[in-house]
Amino acid sequence: MTWYQLLLAAAAGYLLGAIPVGYMVIWLLKRQDIRRQGSGRIGGTNALRAGGTLAGVLTGVGDILKGLLAVLVARWITHGAIWGDVLAAVAAVVGHNWSVYVGFRGGAGTAPNIGACIAIWPLSAVWLVPLLPFGLNVIGYASVTSLLVAAVIPLTLAVRAALGQGHWLHVLYGVVAGLTVVWALRPNIKRLLSGTEPRAPKLRLTK
Repeated sequence: MTWYQLLLAAAAGYLLGAIPVGYMVIWLLKRQDIRRQGSGRIGGTNALRAGGTLAGVLTGVGDILKGLLAVLVARWITHGAIWGDVLAAVAAVVGHNWSVYVGFRGGAGTAPNIGACIAIWPLSAVWLVPLLPFGLNVIGYASVTSLLVAAVIPLTLAVRAALGQGHWLHVLYGVVAGLTVVWALRPNIKRLLSGTEPRAPKLRLTK
């Protein structure tokens, strides 16, 4: 493993994470700019708000795949180096939140964070993926759901490392990515504390 392989892994992670899935989904379905809808973010929650359940699900799945692919591509570039996982996973979240493709705007990073964690430990999909619909339909606040996921991922990776099934450096990714999500959610946290945060739209399987 060399420094330029790590740099390439990080760059690939960023560019994959920066793919504006929500922007593309809402443009294709509604011919609208998602940045001019709702919160102005391009993640799954705002896609749900702007285009309904189909748009929200397509965006969420696409954003999860971005994080997953970022780690898999990094492993190919670095021949499975742990630092490749860490850098690409964090870069995917950063890319999603500050996308070069749409004027350095983006989402909160929750879905690509989940995708990266799944790539590192596939079993984690069992509890991480259901947190998204649970958060929207039960907790009722997308920001609280994102903060919950940001906390659960490093704990998940810490449990994996403690069980001897993974490397403790993966926990570093979970912590840094979680802090990145928290940073992006600063306005939401202020609204939560003041009681003015809007509730999230619900996922509906039927009209």
